[in-house]
Amino acid sequence: MAQPPQHSIQRAERLRREIREHDYRYYVLAEPAISDVQYDALMRDLQELERRYPALLTPDSPTQRVGGTPTKEFATATHTPPMLSLANSYSEEEIRDFDRRVRSLLAPDAPVYVAELKIDGVAIALQYRNGVFRRGATRGDGTRGDDITNNLKTIRSLPLCLRNPGTGLATVEVRGEAFMHKSDFNTMNAQRATGGEKTFINPRNATAGTLKLQDPRLVSDRPIDIFVYALEAPQAGVRRHYESLQTLKSIGFPVNPHHRLCHTIDDILDFWKHWQEHRDSLPYEIDGVVVKVDDLRQRDRLGTIAKSPRWAIAFKFSSRKAETILTGITLQVGRVGTVTPVAELAPVFLGGTTVSRATLHNVDYIRTLDLRVGDTVTVEKGGDVIPKVTGVLESKRPRSTRPFLMPDRCPECRSAIHRPEGEASYYCDNAECPAQIRARIEHFAHRGAMDIEGLGEAVVEQLVGLNLVANYADLYTLDKHRATLVALERWGEKSAHNLLEAIEWSKRQPFPRVLFALGIRHVGAGVARVLADHFRSIEELHKAPPDELQTIPTIGPAIAESVSLFFAEKHNRDLIKRLQDAGVNLAVAAEARRGKLAGKTFVLTGTLPTYSREEAKAIIENAGGVVASGISKQVDYVVVGEDAGSKLAKARTLGIPILAEDDLMKMVR
Repeated sequence: MAQPPQHSIQRAERLRREIREHDYRYYVLAEPAISDVQYDALMRDLQELERRYPALLTPDSPTQRVGGTPTKEFATATHTPPMLSLANSYSEEEIRDFDRRVRSLLAPDAPVYVAELKIDGVAIALQYRNGVFRRGATRGDGTRGDDITNNLKTIRSLPLCLRNPGTGLATVEVRGEAFMHKSDFNTMNAQRATGGEKTFINPRNATAGTLKLQDPRLVSDRPIDIFVYALEAPQAGVRRHYESLQTLKSIGFPVNPHHRLCHTIDDILDFWKHWQEHRDSLPYEIDGVVVKVDDLRQRDRLGTIAKSPRWAIAFKFSSRKAETILTGITLQVGRVGTVTPVAELAPVFLGGTTVSRATLHNVDYIRTLDLRVGDTVTVEKGGDVIPKVTGVLESKRPRSTRPFLMPDRCPECRSAIHRPEGEASYYCDNAECPAQIRARIEHFAHRGAMDIEGLGEAVVEQLVGLNLVANYADLYTLDKHRATLVALERWGEKSAHNLLEAIEWSKRQPFPRVLFALGIRHVGAGVARVLADHFRSIEELHKAPPDELQTIPTIGPAIAESVSLFFAEKHNRDLIKRLQDAGVNLAVAAEARRGKLAGKTFVLTGTLPTYSREEAKAIIENAGGVVASGISKQVDYVVVGEDAGSKLAKARTLGIPILAEDDLMKMVR
C-alpha cells in the first residue's frame, strides 16, 4: 500500500474539515456558503485522494456515509438510561392537570418548561466516543433496540464527527427523531409508483421501513433527515434542557428551531394553539407538542412512573376532520386472511394529503354508524395518520340509499368467507388466496417455524413476483428453477445453492414446528405443540371433530373452529398433500415419541456457548421435549447460558433443576 506524502495527508484533512463545516452550515444553520456543484467538487477531490492512498481513509470521513455490507439481522443495542415513552394529553384540562401535579411535587419551587414540536418520525439513539459516531439504534422497547449504525451513517444531517466538543462532550449519547420531509416523501412515492413498486402510506411509515432495511446502500437512496432533542452527558455540567439544545447545535447537530421557554401553562397553550393552526405550513409532519421541565435537577426529583417520566408529557393535536361522499364500500383481504371493509371516498384534502380511502374496521362498525353508499360522511385522521370514517350526516342522505350487506365470497379468490362466533371480523381461510401468499410464505419460512435461512421478505417478494412460487408448497419444487435463481440480480450460484439447501434442511423440522408454519389462525407455536402432543400426525388432527379438539386443555372453541375450517378448505388439503409428497415431516417421529426428553418441559435463558436459542430448541423438540417461554411449576429443567436474567432467579426460587449446555447434550445422548 502506497504511503501518502505529507502534502496529501494535509490536503485530505483540510478537505474533511471543509466538508464537515459545509455540512454544518447546510444542515444545522440552514446557511449554505457554497453551491451544490462546489460541494460535490470537494467531495470528489477527497474521494480521489482516499482512492489513491487508502491509508488516508478514516471511519469518520464524509466519504464513508454509505458504509458496511448488508447484514442478515440487526444486533441488539441496550439503552442506558432507558428511552422512556411519554404520556399523552389531548385537552387543555389534561395539560393543566399535568402542571398542577408537577407544581405540587416540586413545591415550594416553581417549574419552567420547554415546549418543542413533536416530530412524527422514528426515535433513535446516537452514541459518540471521543467525538466520533460509534453506534446508532432504534428505540425498540425502550430498554433494547436494533443497532442500525450503518443505516444511520447514510443520513447527511447526522454528524460523523462532532464540532469542537470540548470538555465533557466528546463521549455522549444523543437522542432524536428520524423523519422525512413531505416533499421528499411525495417525490419518492411518485418514483416508486412509476417503477411499479409499492408506495408508502406516510412519511413516518416510510422512515421506519427504510431504517429496517438490511443494506445501507438502499437506505442511502432514501431522503431521511434527523432532529435531535436530548443530550445524555452528566459529565458535561449542563443544568437545563434549554441550554442542552443550544449545546447540541454548537457541536454539530440539527435541532428543531421551533422551541420555546414557557414560564406558565398559558405560555404552553399559546405555543400549542399556534402550531395546531400552522402545522401544515411546516415541511415535515408533526402531531403535537412535547412539554418538558427545563431544570434537570427538578426532573430527578420528579422521577418516573411506569415507563413514562413525570417531568414531560406529549400534548397531541386534535384529529383533522373533513366531509366527503362515500362512493362505495369494498373489501380488503389482509395478510392472514382478515377481510376488512374499506370506504371508497370522493377525494378530499385532509391533513396535508388527499384521502380517497378510509378504514371501516368491520361490518358491526358499518351497522353502528348505519353507513350507506351515497352518504355524506365525516372523515378523520386517527393519530393524524390513518384516515377513518367517524360519522354520517343523515340530513344530507339521498333517498335511494340502502343498508350495506356483507358479501359471502372473498374478493381475491372467491372462496367462502366466514365470521367465527364471538368475533367481529370475517376471514378467508384459503392459504393460496393471492392477497395472503407473501405473508403466508414469510411466516412458513420464519425462524420459529421452518427456519429457512435466506428466505426473508425481499426474497419472498422476488420469488412471488417472478411466479416461481405461489404458495409454501412450491418452495419444495424450486430446485427445477435453479438456473433462473442463479441468473437473478445479486444472486449467483452460491446464493441459489444456499437457499435450496436451507429449504431441503427444513424438511427435518419436527411436527409441532411444521404445524405452526401452516399458518392456521389462532395456532401459535405453543398451541401447535399442544396439538402435536395429542394428535401425533396431520391425518389424526384432520380427522378430529371440533368437540374432540375442545377436550384438550388450552384448546377453546375459537381454536377448534379455526382448525376445522382450515382442513375444510380444499386448497389447504391439497397443500398438505404436496408437503407430504415432498418429504416434509407431518407426524411426530417415533424417536421423538420415546425420545430421551419425552414428557419433559424446558426453558432456555441466556446465551449458550455453542448453539443458538433456535438450534437448542430444535434439539430438545427432536428428542421429544417441549420448550416453554416462561418459568412455572410445570417446567422440569432450565438450560442456562451467559447473561441469564430473571428466569434463572425465578427457577432457583421454585427449586427447578438448572442445566448447562453440556448437561443438556448428555441427556440427549
